[in-house]
Amino acid sequence: MMRGRTLVLAVTVAACAVLSGCSDEGADRAAAPAPGPTVTSTVAPPAAAALAERYRQAGGDADVYGIEQVPGPDGSSPLFVVHTHNPDTDDARFKRQAASVTAYLTLSEGVTLPHGYRMDVFGPDGVLLHRWDATA
Repeated sequence: MMRGRTLVLAVTVAACAVLSGCSDEGADRAAAPAPGPTVTSTVAPPAAAALAERYRQAGGDADVYGIEQVPGPDGSSPLFVVHTHNPDTDDARFKRQAASVTAYLTLSEGVTLPHGYRMDVFGPDGVLLHRWDATA
């Protein structure tokens, strides 16, 4: 009788683990950081807003209200996070904006891009509009 209860308990615990989604592989994924930033707000951090202000004053896109530079997932190519008031997902507009932002950063802010860069552009509601990988 005791063996039967132990077997039922073991099966019940195993079933609960399977149903709850527990696994060893989840522990590895939880420990690894997500590639790139997670948007939880539509407000650009103060340093990103200040950089965007300098960019706009130099003739950059008036809709850009935040530019952040964070280490990219590979460690050698930076990730630029651009916050814009424009919800447009037009590819040609994005390419002009990406060229404008990177030209400003390299010419006016001294950023070097020997291995390229990555760029994420977030719209006014915090939704990812574009993701660009221009790494070498």
